[in-house]
Amino acid sequence: MEVDERAWVDGLRRGDTAAFDAVFAAYRRRVFAYLVRMTRRREAAEDLLQETFLRLAQHAKRLAEDTRLGPYLFTVAHRLFVSWVRAQAVRAQLAGDLPAREVAGGGRSPLEALADSQAQLALEQAFAQLAPAYREVALLVGVEGLAPSEVAEILGQKPEAVRQRLARARTQLAEALGEHAPKAWRTP
Repeated sequence: MEVDERAWVDGLRRGDTAAFDAVFAAYRRRVFAYLVRMTRRREAAEDLLQETFLRLAQHAKRLAEDTRLGPYLFTVAHRLFVSWVRAQAVRAQLAGDLPAREVAGGGRSPLEALADSQAQLALEQAFAQLAPAYREVALLVGVEGLAPSEVAEILGQKPEAVRQRLARARTQLAEALGEHAPKAWRTP
């Protein structure tokens, strides 16, 4: 993958559409899954995913030769998510006391409908219960496989702060998952 990434970055810097297509194919699902879990709204995640790759296309020629595409894309997605959350807060404040709209579909989210096992459903529910700061770190490290130092860079945090958030997230996930939690997360 490292060799492919170097070739993709070189291609992106030259304006090669095939390189962009390869990066999109390699990272689309991972970035989308992250955004769905963070926003908890498929439509918002789709919009943010599209904007993430639009930003890549806009800035491709200015990428550094040593750019690592995974951390780059998750950084962009994170920043777009933060902006989306702020916009949601402004919309909610402007909406004032309007009653919340009922969502059709029996209350099941797309993630719940797709979950094919009780353990997966329990994990999705546990992630949804985490505070966004903990959920984000747990997703980027646990699901996306990024190193805590990379996550610190993405979030603009100190590595120790990320490690603390990750530890707290794992503890909360272990409590929510009970017997489904990995043994390493459970307290003795």
